[in-house]
Amino acid sequence: MIKIYDTTLRDGTQAEDISLLADDKVRIARRLDDFGIHYIEGGWPGSNPKDFSFFNKIKEVKLKNARVTAFGSTRKLENQAEYDLNLKAIVESGVQVATIFGKAWDFHVLNALHITLAENLLVIEDSLAFLKQYMAEVFYDAEHFFDGFKNNREYALATLKAAQQGGAHCLVLCDTNGGTLPDEITAIIDTVRQVLGKDVPLGIHVHNDSETAVASSLLAVRHGVTQVQGTINGFGERCGNANLTSIIPNLQIKMGYNIINPEKLSQLASLSRYVDEIANKRHSRHMPFVGRSAFAHKGGIHVSAVQKDPQTYEHIDPEAVGNKRRVLVSDLSGRSNIVYKAREYDLDLGSQEDTEEILRRIKDLEEKGFQFEGAEASFELLVKKTTGSYKPIFTFMGFRVMVNKFRHDRPPLTEATVMIEVGGVIEHTASVGEGPVDALNRALRKALEKFYPELKKVKLEDYKVRILSSDKGTSSVTRVLIESKDDQGNKWGTVGVSTNIIEASWQALVDGIEYKYMRKGSDDAISHSHPDYQ
Repeated sequence: MIKIYDTTLRDGTQAEDISLLADDKVRIARRLDDFGIHYIEGGWPGSNPKDFSFFNKIKEVKLKNARVTAFGSTRKLENQAEYDLNLKAIVESGVQVATIFGKAWDFHVLNALHITLAENLLVIEDSLAFLKQYMAEVFYDAEHFFDGFKNNREYALATLKAAQQGGAHCLVLCDTNGGTLPDEITAIIDTVRQVLGKDVPLGIHVHNDSETAVASSLLAVRHGVTQVQGTINGFGERCGNANLTSIIPNLQIKMGYNIINPEKLSQLASLSRYVDEIANKRHSRHMPFVGRSAFAHKGGIHVSAVQKDPQTYEHIDPEAVGNKRRVLVSDLSGRSNIVYKAREYDLDLGSQEDTEEILRRIKDLEEKGFQFEGAEASFELLVKKTTGSYKPIFTFMGFRVMVNKFRHDRPPLTEATVMIEVGGVIEHTASVGEGPVDALNRALRKALEKFYPELKKVKLEDYKVRILSSDKGTSSVTRVLIESKDDQGNKWGTVGVSTNIIEASWQALVDGIEYKYMRKGSDDAISHSHPDYQ
């Protein structure tokens, strides 16, 4: 059986933009366990207080599927194993599985450790033998194994034999620099199995510096490896580690290995987003299997074919990994895209003439710089407006934004005023903010909240600005994409475009409010102040 060994909490945190508190690591460990991961590498208990705290906290957590692993290095030459602080910390961590790494590349032994090749073999065997007395399982990470094999084949193999003699339960072959190509990796694995025997358990640990970590890991399994190491979303030092969110579905769906309960596999996309959320990283929409764009269709010909049979442009069922099919609306759209999106949102397109008008308006707006791929809420509003199925719940009367700076050593003071009319009542409000868009957002909400208190539960989640015509300098056309979120976790994107960034932001802000009230089932809809929408 193939076992998945997750090292997100240790190797993944070596990425320059990843930092996890002990409590964060516990939360991720719970989620990995629930998903069905076999081994969770918690960290290096002898290296820092954060990892020491994690191992204390995880003792109180009852895991259902996973075994937590403590990581460390072989003992120092001058220490006896029982007195080596690193090895003692692993034992005292309270876990039943340990993974230690040792040098498999003679270059590192001589130039990094500054010990003899024979001494390195001794500390490998000695360290594993010591840990085996206290652990249910002990794994050996042969660091830089593939580089070491290419430089000195006999010595690299000797380090594995030393680990065998020390009692290692699995020999993990590591491409630590990430520079070995898949065909090289499989050829070396075949040699290792010929020398050590086909029954010796092997693992694979690949870094992604050559953009081949996933491919190398999958091929390693084809060549007899039974433990695959990697991280969720490919977190890791430099270019990252082998990405488990790609490895797991490929192994299970494409290669036929029974690794994860299919019901749990359908939570893969959610797991991927969860880990990014805890790590405070924006989820990449372009990741295979779990990214928001993984099953997104834009070209009209593609959409027409997918409507007939999804297999025409999808390699798996998106729901198998917890993702979903998306059809994008853009200037490449055909009628099929519009019809598909309308069905997705349960929208009445009206007559065929209405559909053609929607398509025409989308292409016209995109010519001006609008983009509906990341702003599907604005698309839904556009459909409602074109078919005449909405009514305004407020009337826009005007806004003003003022930025004043009085002292060089203090930030500017920004104030916005908004005037609207709701049910015959004119509301004129003002608010200050960190900048013009923040002030405008606050003033608009202040004006609306007494009429629509649910707006208090909506917050601006993300704000992006893109200059579309940089050749025009400060008079360039600007596109603003806003993502909003409510207290139920629902998110929606809206868009605005103008040569004036405040006007573009206003369009996207108002669309975000419109969408919230339209989706909550109100009979009312909301007006839009931009002339292109009238």
